Amino acid sequence: MSVENSYCKTGIPGLDHILDKGLPINRMYVLEGEPGSGKTTLALQFLIEGARIGEKTLYISFSETADELQAVADSHKWDLTKIHMIDLSSLERELATRAHTTLFHPSELELNQITDNLLKRIEEIGPSRIVFDSVSEMRLLAENPLRYRRQVLALKQNLSKRSSTVFFLDDLTGNTENLQVQSIAHGVIRLSRLHHQFGGERRQLRVLKLRGVKFVGGHHDFEIETGGLKVYPRMISAEHADTNELNNDVLKSGISGLDSLLGNGLDVGTSNLFIGPAGTGKSSLCILYALSAVKQNQKVSFFVFDETISNLRKRSKSVGMDIDPAMKSGLLRVQKIDPAELSPGAFSGLIRDLVKKEEFKVVIIDSLNGYIQAMPQENFLVLQLHELLAYLNNHNIVTLMTLAQHGMIGSMQSPVDLTYLADTVILTRYFETQGCIKKAISVIKKRTGLHENSIREYLITAKGVSVGPALSEFEGILTGVPRFHGAKSSILKVGKPSE
Repeated sequence: MSVENSYCKTGIPGLDHILDKGLPINRMYVLEGEPGSGKTTLALQFLIEGARIGEKTLYISFSETADELQAVADSHKWDLTKIHMIDLSSLERELATRAHTTLFHPSELELNQITDNLLKRIEEIGPSRIVFDSVSEMRLLAENPLRYRRQVLALKQNLSKRSSTVFFLDDLTGNTENLQVQSIAHGVIRLSRLHHQFGGERRQLRVLKLRGVKFVGGHHDFEIETGGLKVYPRMISAEHADTNELNNDVLKSGISGLDSLLGNGLDVGTSNLFIGPAGTGKSSLCILYALSAVKQNQKVSFFVFDETISNLRKRSKSVGMDIDPAMKSGLLRVQKIDPAELSPGAFSGLIRDLVKKEEFKVVIIDSLNGYIQAMPQENFLVLQLHELLAYLNNHNIVTLMTLAQHGMIGSMQSPVDLTYLADTVILTRYFETQGCIKKAISVIKKRTGLHENSIREYLITAKGVSVGPALSEFEGILTGVPRFHGAKSSILKVGKPSE
């Protein structure tokens, strides 16, 4: 038997990726999770995949009737005709007939009688894949841990002789974890649901144990959609090493003053952060770069967290940078993200698909404030964002991000410090002079090359973005209240950028 044939796929691409080659065949596994976490859905997908490749499959239900399972299948538009079904009620009838009774409650049945009947049915069907749903009923029937463990061991030994890959579903309804079955099983997968105070619930998957397989550890987000589970493997940048040669390409804005400030432009394969208070033009600068990339026939994905797509379109038109033609061409894709409903893992998976399958070259996240709300735990946000940016850099993607700081003038505070993650940090600020509020832009960091250290004024008007010369005659721009040291004749030039 080849190595490939010694593993079976679950039918869920994301889960198969986590499991490396899949599940080793002819072994017993535990799939555990609280009620409603998705165990039955995953188990049915596992059997459907087996039926698809011509294997015989069997679902043994101790808690759900065939009609209930069919209702689950109908909700996902699945065909279960090729899957053999055994439910506890049919076993009850057989045992009741033997006992010459007409009423027999499952709790009164001998566990060994149920086991004997199941093994006979399994012998008749000869399945390669089996699901027991759930072992909680078997635990109750066994009445004590020792008898329960012996019954599970007996099942394991009998099924291993029949070359069957088996899933035992456990709904964790007991007061303690079921370490009895975990210690016997070849692998353990746990599904969990996270409940936040606001927004939809989150689901996560974790492989607790899998002998002989180098699986991807940690928590992985997943969703239950029509068609089954969609698992988003935790992103690990080391798995996506940079195989490309050194790329010296740059993305220019088309505004000479801004390109000069950035040392010719934004380098390909870098992450770039626009940071400043609300209203300083961070999103408008992202639109500027998006349209510049579109002119070069590059595909751009623009993720909007904080405003609607219609407002973004209106605003782009009002500042002379209409994005509608680019959207119609398909080169610019604008997607509204609801951080209360989309998990960080799902968001990373969405970006990964755009890069690998659709070859997008520019990714814009507007803004990270919305992304932060999707993951309140700051430490985990930074780690996950680090992996995402490393992945994008390794694939020669230009990543643009915006982060709104608290405050308007003077001391600024960020909800989280992400400046060290970005390769380039562009700072936008308000400053006041002659009774007017003006905007300033500067580059405080660029890992990949030289940049200007000057602070320039810039304007966003109905004609677009314009960037002026360095504000060399001012001091204290970043404080918000600068002091003018030039000649009075030159102060009128401030606020009228030449480029």
